[in-house]
Amino acid sequence: MTSEQTTLVQTSFAQVAPIADTAATLFYDRLFELNPSLRGLFSEDLREQRMKLMAMLTTAVNNLHQWHAVAPQVKQLGLRHVGYGVKAADYDTVGTALIDTLEKGLGEAFTPPVRDAWIACYTTIAAEMRAVEQAETVKA
Repeated sequence: MTSEQTTLVQTSFAQVAPIADTAATLFYDRLFELNPSLRGLFSEDLREQRMKLMAMLTTAVNNLHQWHAVAPQVKQLGLRHVGYGVKAADYDTVGTALIDTLEKGLGEAFTPPVRDAWIACYTTIAAEMRAVEQAETVKA
């Protein structure tokens, strides 16, 4: 990610943070709309999951400028997701749900450069998580 993209992600996320639970609800609604089979990976009550999602995003977004500091946490998250049964294709669905949520939540502020910055951000996060999955597959 470029420094400009980092700034765009951080600035736009600051607009989302005040409505974190609403944004997380929109995200999971969209995720399950895109792939209803993913609903089975979660408990019935998504309150805690919504908080975890927003906490992880906050940590990642706040540390984009020093990715090396947060990458180990993201890799651990990826390892946990392997155990939950998350598949490689699910990351694409999550990315789509995230971008759709941000577009809906930010409205006109979700400009093409902001969209591109978020795609770069999510790609970075997903690549760390997928690397763990790929390593686990090689071990098996």
